[in-house]
Amino acid sequence: MIDLRYTKLVRILVEYSTALKKGDRVLVDAVDVPDEFSVELMREIRSVGAIPLIEVRHGRITREIMRETNEAHAALVRDVELYRMKKVQAYIALRGSANTNETADVAAGRFTLYSRVLRPVLNYRVNKTRWVVVRWPTPSMAQAAGMSTEAFEDFFFQVCTLDYRKMAKAMVPLEKRMKSADRVQLKSPGTDLEFSIKGIGAKACNGRLNIPDGEVFSCPVKNSVNGQIQFNTPSVYAGTRFENVRLEFKQGKIVNASSNNSKRLNEILNTDPGARYVGEFSLGFNPYVLNPMCDTLFDEKIAGSLHFTPGQAYEIAGNGNRSAVHWDMVLIQRPEWGGGEVWFDGEIIRKDGRFVPADLRPLNPEHLSAF
Repeated sequence: MIDLRYTKLVRILVEYSTALKKGDRVLVDAVDVPDEFSVELMREIRSVGAIPLIEVRHGRITREIMRETNEAHAALVRDVELYRMKKVQAYIALRGSANTNETADVAAGRFTLYSRVLRPVLNYRVNKTRWVVVRWPTPSMAQAAGMSTEAFEDFFFQVCTLDYRKMAKAMVPLEKRMKSADRVQLKSPGTDLEFSIKGIGAKACNGRLNIPDGEVFSCPVKNSVNGQIQFNTPSVYAGTRFENVRLEFKQGKIVNASSNNSKRLNEILNTDPGARYVGEFSLGFNPYVLNPMCDTLFDEKIAGSLHFTPGQAYEIAGNGNRSAVHWDMVLIQRPEWGGGEVWFDGEIIRKDGRFVPADLRPLNPEHLSAF
Protein backbone atom coordinates (compact mmCIF):
# COMPACT_ATOMS: atom_id res chain seq x y z
CA MET A 1 0.00 0.00 0.00
CA ILE A 2 1.39 3.40 -1.03
CA ASP A 3 2.06 5.91 1.73
CA LEU A 4 -0.46 8.72 1.18
CA ARG A 5 2.28 11.23 2.01
CA TYR A 6 4.12 10.01 -1.11
CA THR A 7 1.05 10.74 -3.20
CA LYS A 8 0.72 14.28 -1.83
CA LEU A 9 4.39 15.07 -2.43
CA VAL A 10 4.57 13.69 -5.99
CA ARG A 11 1.55 15.76 -6.96
CA ILE A 12 3.28 18.91 -5.74
CA LEU A 13 6.42 18.00 -7.72
CA VAL A 14 4.56 17.20 -10.94
CA GLU A 15 1.64 19.62 -10.94
CA TYR A 16 3.18 22.61 -9.17
CA SER A 17 7.00 22.57 -8.98
CA THR A 18 7.70 21.50 -12.57
CA ALA A 19 4.19 22.07 -13.98
CA LEU A 20 4.53 19.11 -16.32
CA LYS A 21 2.23 18.84 -19.29
CA LYS A 22 1.55 16.38 -22.07
CA GLY A 23 4.63 15.60 -24.14
CA ASP A 24 7.17 17.03 -21.66
CA ARG A 25 10.26 14.90 -21.14
CA VAL A 26 11.50 14.87 -17.53
CA LEU A 27 14.69 13.41 -16.07
CA VAL A 28 14.20 11.94 -12.60
CA ASP A 29 17.57 11.72 -10.83
CA ALA A 30 17.01 9.42 -7.83
CA VAL A 31 19.82 9.04 -5.29
CA ASP A 32 19.30 6.56 -2.45
CA VAL A 33 15.51 6.87 -2.31
CA PRO A 34 12.94 4.07 -1.95
CA ASP A 35 11.88 2.43 -5.20
CA GLU A 36 8.28 2.85 -4.10
CA PHE A 37 8.55 6.62 -4.22
CA SER A 38 10.29 6.63 -7.62
CA VAL A 39 7.54 4.35 -8.98
CA GLU A 40 4.81 6.61 -7.59
CA LEU A 41 6.53 9.62 -9.15
CA MET A 42 6.79 7.89 -12.55
CA ARG A 43 3.10 7.06 -12.44
CA GLU A 44 2.16 10.64 -11.59
CA ILE A 45 4.36 11.94 -14.44
CA ARG A 46 2.67 9.60 -16.90
CA SER A 47 -0.77 10.55 -15.60
CA VAL A 48 -0.32 14.07 -17.02
CA GLY A 49 1.00 12.77 -20.32
CA ALA A 50 4.68 13.53 -19.69
CA ILE A 51 7.54 11.12 -20.38
CA PRO A 52 9.78 10.04 -17.45
CA LEU A 53 13.47 9.24 -17.89
CA ILE A 54 14.89 7.64 -14.74
CA GLU A 55 18.46 7.63 -13.40
CA VAL A 56 19.09 5.67 -10.18
CA ARG A 57 22.27 6.49 -8.27
CA HIS A 58 23.85 5.49 -4.97
CA GLY A 59 26.14 7.55 -2.73
CA ARG A 60 28.82 4.87 -2.41
CA ILE A 61 29.00 4.45 -6.18
CA THR A 62 29.26 8.22 -6.67
CA ARG A 63 32.16 8.28 -4.19
CA GLU A 64 34.01 5.66 -6.23
CA ILE A 65 33.30 7.51 -9.47
CA MET A 66 35.04 10.61 -8.07
CA ARG A 67 37.77 8.85 -6.10
CA GLU A 68 39.93 8.01 -9.13
CA THR A 69 38.49 10.41 -11.68
CA ASN A 70 40.64 12.33 -14.16
CA GLU A 71 40.10 14.87 -16.94
CA ALA A 72 39.30 12.25 -19.59
CA HIS A 73 36.85 10.37 -17.38
CA ALA A 74 35.09 13.50 -16.08
CA ALA A 75 34.81 14.87 -19.63
CA LEU A 76 33.17 11.63 -20.80
CA VAL A 77 30.65 11.77 -17.94
CA ARG A 78 29.97 15.44 -18.72
CA ASP A 79 29.37 14.81 -22.41
CA VAL A 80 26.96 11.92 -21.79
CA GLU A 81 25.03 13.74 -19.05
CA LEU A 82 24.88 17.03 -20.97
CA TYR A 83 23.55 15.23 -24.06
CA ARG A 84 20.81 13.65 -21.95
CA MET A 85 20.00 16.90 -20.13
CA LYS A 86 19.50 18.65 -23.46
CA LYS A 87 16.85 16.08 -24.35
CA VAL A 88 14.50 17.01 -21.48
CA GLN A 89 12.38 19.99 -20.57
CA ALA A 90 12.28 19.29 -16.83
CA TYR A 91 14.40 17.75 -14.08
CA ILE A 92 13.41 16.31 -10.71
CA ALA A 93 16.21 15.38 -8.31
CA LEU A 94 15.46 13.09 -5.36
CA ARG A 95 18.48 13.14 -3.07
CA GLY A 96 18.81 10.76 -0.18
CA SER A 97 22.01 10.07 1.70
CA ALA A 98 22.77 7.22 4.07
CA ASN A 99 26.02 8.99 5.02
CA THR A 100 26.47 12.74 4.59
CA ASN A 101 30.23 12.25 4.86
CA GLU A 102 30.41 9.66 2.08
CA THR A 103 32.81 11.74 -0.03
CA ALA A 104 34.98 12.91 2.89
CA ASP A 105 37.94 10.81 1.74
CA VAL A 106 37.77 11.88 -1.90
CA ALA A 107 40.92 13.92 -2.48
CA ALA A 108 40.23 17.64 -2.71
CA GLY A 109 41.84 17.84 -6.13
CA ARG A 110 39.69 15.04 -7.53
CA PHE A 111 36.49 16.53 -6.12
CA THR A 112 37.37 19.94 -7.53
CA LEU A 113 38.26 18.54 -10.93
CA TYR A 114 35.03 16.57 -11.18
CA SER A 115 32.91 19.55 -10.10
CA ARG A 116 34.67 21.88 -12.53
CA VAL A 117 34.42 19.63 -15.55
CA LEU A 118 30.76 18.77 -14.96
CA ARG A 119 29.72 22.37 -14.25
CA PRO A 120 28.19 22.79 -17.77
CA VAL A 121 25.64 20.07 -16.95
CA LEU A 122 24.55 21.92 -13.82
CA ASN A 123 24.50 25.26 -15.63
CA TYR A 124 22.28 23.88 -18.40
CA ARG A 125 19.93 22.24 -15.95
CA VAL A 126 19.59 25.40 -13.81
CA ASN A 127 19.18 27.80 -16.72
CA LYS A 128 17.40 25.78 -19.40
CA THR A 129 15.01 23.36 -17.67
CA ARG A 130 12.14 23.52 -15.21
CA TRP A 131 13.74 21.86 -12.22
CA VAL A 132 13.18 20.97 -8.60
CA VAL A 133 15.48 19.32 -6.05
CA VAL A 134 14.08 17.31 -3.14
CA ARG A 135 15.92 15.83 -0.18
CA TRP A 136 14.79 12.41 1.03
CA PRO A 137 14.46 11.65 4.76
CA THR A 138 17.03 9.14 5.96
CA PRO A 139 18.17 7.92 9.39
CA SER A 140 21.37 9.94 8.99
CA MET A 141 19.33 13.12 8.48
CA ALA A 142 17.20 12.28 11.49
CA GLN A 143 20.37 11.81 13.53
CA ALA A 144 21.75 15.16 12.36
CA ALA A 145 18.47 16.79 13.37
CA GLY A 146 18.54 15.12 16.79
CA MET A 147 15.27 13.31 16.07
CA SER A 148 14.00 9.74 15.83
CA THR A 149 13.58 8.37 12.32
CA GLU A 150 9.78 8.31 12.60
CA ALA A 151 9.54 11.82 14.03
CA PHE A 152 11.87 13.15 11.36
CA GLU A 153 9.81 11.59 8.58
CA ASP A 154 6.69 13.27 9.97
CA PHE A 155 8.60 16.57 10.13
CA PHE A 156 9.91 16.11 6.58
CA PHE A 157 6.52 15.61 5.00
CA GLN A 158 5.02 18.49 7.00
CA VAL A 159 7.72 20.83 5.69
CA CYS A 160 7.73 19.54 2.12
CA THR A 161 3.97 19.56 1.59
CA LEU A 162 3.44 23.10 2.83
CA ASP A 163 0.96 25.09 0.72
CA TYR A 164 3.58 26.80 -1.41
CA ARG A 165 1.01 28.56 -3.58
CA LYS A 166 -0.13 30.57 -0.56
CA MET A 167 3.45 31.14 0.61
CA ALA A 168 4.26 32.55 -2.84
CA LYS A 169 1.78 35.40 -2.36
CA ALA A 170 3.38 36.44 0.93
CA MET A 171 6.81 36.60 -0.73
CA VAL A 172 5.89 39.20 -3.33
CA PRO A 173 6.59 42.34 -1.20
CA LEU A 174 10.03 41.05 -0.13
CA GLU A 175 10.99 40.22 -3.70
CA LYS A 176 9.88 43.71 -4.74
CA ARG A 177 11.91 45.36 -1.97
CA MET A 178 15.04 43.37 -2.83
CA LYS A 179 14.72 44.28 -6.50
CA SER A 180 14.69 48.00 -5.68
CA ALA A 181 17.24 48.01 -2.83
CA ASP A 182 20.81 49.27 -3.03
CA ARG A 183 22.72 49.10 0.28
CA VAL A 184 22.39 46.09 2.57
CA GLN A 185 23.76 45.88 6.10
CA LEU A 186 23.96 42.69 8.16
CA LYS A 187 24.59 42.89 11.90
CA SER A 188 24.94 40.01 14.37
CA PRO A 189 27.48 38.88 16.98
CA GLY A 190 30.73 38.73 15.04
CA THR A 191 29.05 40.09 11.90
CA ASP A 192 29.23 43.59 10.48
CA LEU A 193 28.86 43.41 6.72
CA GLU A 194 27.87 45.89 4.01
CA PHE A 195 27.27 45.42 0.29
CA SER A 196 25.12 46.57 -2.62
CA ILE A 197 22.45 44.63 -4.52
CA LYS A 198 21.58 47.54 -6.82
CA GLY A 199 20.46 46.40 -10.25
CA ILE A 200 20.92 42.71 -9.43
CA GLY A 201 17.27 41.75 -9.07
CA ALA A 202 15.72 39.12 -6.81
CA LYS A 203 14.00 35.76 -7.02
CA ALA A 204 11.29 34.34 -4.75
CA CYS A 205 11.75 30.61 -4.12
CA ASN A 206 8.33 29.17 -3.47
CA GLY A 207 8.54 25.44 -4.11
CA ARG A 208 9.23 25.58 -7.84
CA LEU A 209 12.98 24.96 -7.52
CA ASN A 210 13.58 23.33 -4.15
CA ILE A 211 11.49 21.28 -1.75
CA PRO A 212 11.47 22.34 1.05
CA ASP A 213 11.45 26.00 0.12
CA GLY A 214 10.95 29.44 1.61
CA GLU A 215 13.52 32.09 0.68
CA VAL A 216 14.02 35.16 -1.49
CA PHE A 217 17.50 35.60 -2.92
CA SER A 218 19.53 38.27 -4.62
CA CYS A 219 23.28 38.70 -4.99
CA PRO A 220 25.87 41.31 -4.02
CA VAL A 221 27.43 43.50 -6.66
CA LYS A 222 30.64 41.52 -7.05
CA ASN A 223 33.17 43.99 -5.65
CA SER A 224 30.88 45.68 -3.11
CA VAL A 225 31.20 43.38 -0.07
CA ASN A 226 33.16 44.73 2.88
CA GLY A 227 33.37 43.63 6.50
CA GLN A 228 33.11 40.29 8.22
CA ILE A 229 30.49 37.61 8.82
CA GLN A 230 30.45 34.90 11.49
CA PHE A 231 28.20 31.92 10.66
CA ASN A 232 26.60 30.16 13.60
CA THR A 233 25.41 26.95 11.97
CA PRO A 234 27.48 23.91 10.97
CA SER A 235 27.79 23.09 7.28
CA VAL A 236 28.82 20.01 5.34
CA TYR A 237 30.58 20.68 2.05
CA ALA A 238 32.55 18.19 -0.06
CA GLY A 239 31.97 15.57 2.62
CA THR A 240 33.54 17.66 5.40
CA ARG A 241 31.75 19.23 8.35
CA PHE A 242 32.62 22.86 9.09
CA GLU A 243 31.76 24.87 12.19
CA ASN A 244 32.31 28.50 13.25
CA VAL A 245 33.11 29.67 9.73
CA ARG A 246 34.25 33.28 9.69
CA LEU A 247 34.84 35.22 6.48
CA GLU A 248 36.44 38.64 6.08
CA PHE A 249 35.81 40.61 2.88
CA LYS A 250 37.57 43.45 1.16
CA GLN A 251 36.14 44.87 -2.06
CA GLY A 252 34.12 41.73 -2.61
CA LYS A 253 36.88 39.19 -2.07
CA ILE A 254 37.29 36.81 0.87
CA VAL A 255 40.69 37.85 2.20
CA ASN A 256 40.61 35.80 5.40
CA ALA A 257 38.70 32.61 6.20
CA SER A 258 38.75 30.49 9.33
CA SER A 259 36.78 27.64 10.88
CA ASN A 260 37.29 24.45 12.86
CA ASN A 261 39.08 23.21 9.72
CA SER A 262 40.65 26.31 8.22
CA LYS A 263 43.00 24.34 5.98
CA ARG A 264 40.18 22.49 4.20
CA LEU A 265 38.04 25.63 4.12
CA ASN A 266 40.73 27.55 2.28
CA GLU A 267 41.39 24.64 -0.07
CA ILE A 268 37.77 24.87 -1.19
CA LEU A 269 37.92 28.68 -1.47
CA ASN A 270 41.03 28.28 -3.63
CA THR A 271 39.23 26.01 -6.11
CA ASP A 272 39.17 28.87 -8.62
CA PRO A 273 39.20 32.69 -8.50
CA GLY A 274 35.41 32.92 -8.30
CA ALA A 275 35.23 30.83 -5.12
CA ARG A 276 36.43 33.81 -3.05
CA TYR A 277 33.60 36.04 -4.30
CA VAL A 278 29.93 35.79 -3.38
CA GLY A 279 27.26 34.44 -5.71
CA GLU A 280 24.12 34.69 -3.56
CA PHE A 281 22.52 36.52 -0.65
CA SER A 282 19.20 35.22 0.63
CA LEU A 283 16.70 35.50 3.48
CA GLY A 284 15.07 32.26 4.70
CA PHE A 285 11.69 31.94 6.45
CA ASN A 286 10.19 28.43 6.30
CA PRO A 287 8.14 28.34 9.52
CA TYR A 288 8.71 24.63 10.17
CA VAL A 289 12.50 24.62 9.76
CA LEU A 290 13.93 26.03 12.96
CA ASN A 291 17.28 24.34 13.64
CA PRO A 292 20.26 23.32 11.50
CA MET A 293 20.72 19.71 10.44
CA CYS A 294 23.75 20.02 8.12
CA ASP A 295 21.59 19.70 5.03
CA THR A 296 21.69 22.75 2.80
CA LEU A 297 18.20 22.42 1.32
CA PHE A 298 16.74 22.58 4.83
CA ASP A 299 19.23 24.83 6.60
CA GLU A 300 19.08 27.64 4.03
CA LYS A 301 15.30 27.90 4.63
CA ILE A 302 15.50 28.17 8.44
CA ALA A 303 13.05 30.71 9.83
CA GLY A 304 14.90 33.91 10.74
CA SER A 305 18.04 32.97 8.81
CA LEU A 306 20.08 34.33 5.96
CA HIS A 307 22.69 32.69 3.80
CA PHE A 308 25.71 34.15 2.07
CA THR A 309 27.24 32.04 -0.67
CA PRO A 310 30.84 31.92 -1.83
CA GLY A 311 31.08 30.90 -5.46
CA GLN A 312 28.83 30.53 -8.47
CA ALA A 313 26.05 33.05 -9.09
CA TYR A 314 22.79 32.24 -10.80
CA GLU A 315 21.97 33.87 -14.13
CA ILE A 316 18.76 35.16 -12.57
CA ALA A 317 19.50 37.71 -9.84
CA GLY A 318 23.23 37.07 -10.17
CA ASN A 319 26.38 39.15 -10.50
CA GLY A 320 28.13 37.09 -13.19
CA ASN A 321 30.52 35.36 -10.80
CA ARG A 322 31.62 31.94 -12.05
CA SER A 323 33.02 29.10 -9.96
CA ALA A 324 32.83 25.33 -9.47
CA VAL A 325 31.88 26.17 -5.85
CA HIS A 326 28.42 27.21 -4.63
CA TRP A 327 28.40 26.98 -0.84
CA ASP A 328 25.38 28.28 1.06
CA MET A 329 26.62 29.30 4.53
CA VAL A 330 23.84 29.99 7.03
CA LEU A 331 23.48 32.58 9.79
CA ILE A 332 20.44 32.33 12.09
CA GLN A 333 19.39 35.65 13.64
CA ARG A 334 16.61 34.61 16.03
CA PRO A 335 17.21 35.67 19.69
CA GLU A 336 18.17 32.19 20.91
CA TRP A 337 20.94 32.21 18.27
CA GLY A 338 22.30 35.62 19.23
CA GLY A 339 19.88 37.85 17.33
CA GLY A 340 20.73 40.22 14.52
CA GLU A 341 19.48 42.75 12.02
CA VAL A 342 19.04 43.13 8.27
CA TRP A 343 18.86 46.66 6.83
CA PHE A 344 17.98 47.83 3.29
CA ASP A 345 18.94 51.41 2.48
CA GLY A 346 18.82 52.50 6.11
CA GLU A 347 15.47 50.82 6.89
CA ILE A 348 15.38 47.86 9.23
CA ILE A 349 13.86 44.90 7.40
CA ARG A 350 14.27 42.13 9.93
CA LYS A 351 15.22 42.20 13.61
CA ASP A 352 16.04 39.07 15.61
CA GLY A 353 14.63 36.92 12.83
CA ARG A 354 11.27 38.71 12.51
CA PHE A 355 10.26 40.93 9.62
CA VAL A 356 9.46 44.47 10.76
CA PRO A 357 7.71 46.42 7.93
CA ALA A 358 3.97 45.79 7.76
CA ASP A 359 4.05 44.46 4.20
CA LEU A 360 6.61 41.80 5.20
CA ARG A 361 5.00 40.60 8.44
CA PRO A 362 2.98 37.87 6.63
CA LEU A 363 6.36 36.10 6.25
CA ASN A 364 6.72 35.72 10.03
CA PRO A 365 6.27 32.14 11.28
CA GLU A 366 2.85 32.48 12.92
CA HIS A 367 1.37 33.56 9.58
CA LEU A 368 3.17 31.09 7.31
CA SER A 369 2.52 28.10 9.56
CA ALA A 370 -1.20 28.79 9.18
CA PHE A 371 -0.84 27.68 5.57
